Amino acid sequence: MKTITSVSITENQPYKTAKGFFDGFSESEQDTFRITASASINFLIDIEPRLSNGISKEDILVLELVSDQAGQTGDVRDVLMIRSLQKWEIGISAKNNHRAVKHSRLSQKIDFGEKWLGVSCSNNYFQEINLIFEMLTELRAKDKLTKWTSIENMHQVVYLPILNAFKKELLRLDKINPNIVAENLVQYLIGNQDFYKVIKGNKKVEIQAYNLHGTLNLPFEKVKPKAKIPKLKLPSRLIEIVYQENSTTTLLVSLNEGWQISFRIHNASSRVEPSLKFDINLVSAPHTLLTKSIVSLAILTLISSFVLSD
Repeated sequence: MKTITSVSITENQPYKTAKGFFDGFSESEQDTFRITASASINFLIDIEPRLSNGISKEDILVLELVSDQAGQTGDVRDVLMIRSLQKWEIGISAKNNHRAVKHSRLSQKIDFGEKWLGVSCSNNYFQEINLIFEMLTELRAKDKLTKWTSIENMHQVVYLPILNAFKKELLRLDKINPNIVAENLVQYLIGNQDFYKVIKGNKKVEIQAYNLHGTLNLPFEKVKPKAKIPKLKLPSRLIEIVYQENSTTTLLVSLNEGWQISFRIHNASSRVEPSLKFDINLVSAPHTLLTKSIVSLAILTLISSFVLSD
């Protein structure tokens, strides 16, 4: 069999950790992951010619798992595929049965404006949320085993005041920083590097292409991709922030260019602590976001069983 390209796997600590988890799955679960990966990479090879084309024998494709710390700096990619000689790389964000783009916290010590958007929150915002978080700090100080369920009318006492303060501050920051907040918010949540997101569901594999900066889908010399991936437009304006219908936990943030993001607030553990967590999801994106659903896992598994028994 002819070798298409030379591949090197970086066996770093993230690789060893991931392999340890993978080895802990049953054989059938491992097969499902293999099938998912195979279907995904076959699709990527078609739209990323540089994956299978090198300029020489020395042009080795390096596969590398990224540490979780990279995500804190805005790089959401889990796997990198690198060709140093071509000064080229692409990345994949891998998700298993969930579509959340970020899990960010709010607390009296976290300046979400500075951390997410590059512009600091106001003293008024901190004064509003401090009342709630100080109450939570006192409850925890009295008894570390105190549970959230012990707080009467918790949604009205905790969630709604924090969400209202967050909503008011996000609108204020956008008003005094036009054309900055909307774009920075999406880049913080989606990632500051172009990437492919691979989502393994129960019955299908979905691939999304986040081509914000135009670094995906590049040709290799005369070899062109088999499909075109358009560049995504970042938003420039925050349109509105409203509560999701019949919800006291979720805000919907609408921006121009077709972006809408949901922020669902929740407590990360059963015990009271002076911080809350956001489960952040992309509700809608520009129509130019390429989303490809690959053959259902059931069919892929059936095909692989025929191949294995042949």
